[in-house]
Amino acid sequence: MSRRFVIEAVMVAIYGELLVPSAPVEYIVPYKTVMELYEFQGSPEPIMSDPADNQHVVNKIAELISYLEEPLNRKKLERALNVPWSKSPSILLGKAVTLTVVNSLDNELYGEFLDPIETEMVLISKRENAPVLTDQLEFIQRIIEAEIPIQVFDIGDFEFALDDSIFLQ
Repeated sequence: MSRRFVIEAVMVAIYGELLVPSAPVEYIVPYKTVMELYEFQGSPEPIMSDPADNQHVVNKIAELISYLEEPLNRKKLERALNVPWSKSPSILLGKAVTLTVVNSLDNELYGEFLDPIETEMVLISKRENAPVLTDQLEFIQRIIEAEIPIQVFDIGDFEFALDDSIFLQ
């Protein structure tokens, strides 16, 4: 059985270790974060402070975009866009990794604490009973401060998060 995490698409592109997990994984991403990939790719602002690292990340984002634009994958993504909260069929990213895109909607439930994409991630986490995986410590802190009843993990703790014993029942 695969582990499921709600994550932003750009993090799947940036963190290579997420594509070679020690156990099968399904990443659930809001569609808006897939669209953000195009913004990151076309932005003159660097994503990383080191130029070599930045170029590597931009290349990885371009690779993910290219993969998602392949006809079969594009068709899967388009299927998710027909109805709010619908999910795409799984897109295979590796031997043990699948990606599911959700056409989520920000309902402003956590507007005081979270930005629209963070709100969508929390709502998907609640709907899918899957923890959030992020590298944004401020996001984790806001979830804790708002007492939002979901699990959240820092990407640095990814291998720990794969452990069966810590998942919601």
